[in-house]
Order: sequence, then C-alpha cells, then structure tokens
Amino acid sequence: MNLVRTAIRSGIALKVARMIQREMSKPENQRKAKELLGKASSRISQRRAR
Repeated sequence: MNLVRTAIRSGIALKVARMIQREMSKPENQRKAKELLGKASSRISQRRAR
C-alpha cells in the first residue's frame, strides 16, 4: 500500500513540476517573478540596514 501511495505522490509532484516549468517559461510570468524578487530583496536589505 505504501508503494502505491509513493508512486501516486511522485507522479503528482512530477506533474506539478512540469506545470511550474511551463508557466515560468512565459515572458509575463518571468517579469512578475523578477518584480517579486526585487521587492523581496529590497525589503531584506532595508531590514539589515536597521
């Protein structure tokens, strides 16, 4: 039974990974990711400056 559960989970994880890879190949999603990363890094640098 554990083998079946593991196989199902790994199959689902593989599908999710493929979906994420496909979505991140789109230019508009790459732009959004860069903006999000920029906001996060600026917040981190502001906290370190305190």
